Amino acid sequence: MLNEYEIKKQMCEIGRRVYNRNMVAANDGNFSVKLNDNEFLCTPTGVSKGFMTPEYICKVNAKGEVIQANKGFRPSSEILMHMRVYEKRPDVGAVVHAHPTFATSFAIAGIPLTQPIMPEAVISLGCVPIAEYGTPSTVEIPDNVEKYLPYYDAVLLESHGALTWAQDLLSAYHKMESVEFYAELLYKSKMLGGPKEFDSQTVEKLYEIRRKMGIPGKHPADLCQNKNGKNCHSCGCQSQSKPKTEAASNADLVASITAKVMDQLGM
Repeated sequence: MLNEYEIKKQMCEIGRRVYNRNMVAANDGNFSVKLNDNEFLCTPTGVSKGFMTPEYICKVNAKGEVIQANKGFRPSSEILMHMRVYEKRPDVGAVVHAHPTFATSFAIAGIPLTQPIMPEAVISLGCVPIAEYGTPSTVEIPDNVEKYLPYYDAVLLESHGALTWAQDLLSAYHKMESVEFYAELLYKSKMLGGPKEFDSQTVEKLYEIRRKMGIPGKHPADLCQNKNGKNCHSCGCQSQSKPKTEAASNADLVASITAKVMDQLGM
């Protein structure tokens, strides 16, 4: 069990990792750690997370109000987003928010990370949906994130970045690394003609491995076990499929016709 000062040092180390891996630019990003039900450590606003020292770290209560902060430092303006995660997920001990380039690109494009393309991502990460856009520093973001909290341990924030949470800070950071790696592989495979997705049977086998491993947190595997797969990977099994809307069907038809016309024109 780390003491409070050791946790602050760890937060500074994670800040350096996030910064050095280009997951943030300038003063972007924020993360927090739960000490108890009413005390949380968090990174300050307006500073580069790659150059923090322990005295930068602030302490807030469950409402995001300052308990302790050294002169010149104040909590991140997005602390309410963190507090909503802790409120709805008592099992969570740390939250990380960053702007990793590939994952954020998917968030900007409005594309969730739900394609089952590699075992590690399916087993440890699950699906990463997109929480609808909210104005930074307001309750709009926590309100939009809230509905995903019971089912996932990571979300993309539309036109904003990514958010991950776990039982401790290192695990939450590793989950952010996994989100970015997944997004990068998915992007590059699309450039090569499109990824080959696992079928439903393969996905279920991977889910079963996760269950046997007893990995903490939430995951589509928890839902698939009860055949309630609306939040699962788009692997094509009946319990996970969603009926297409008329608009979606029309869009598919237009895309198909356009592709044929372009092919005939040699484009």
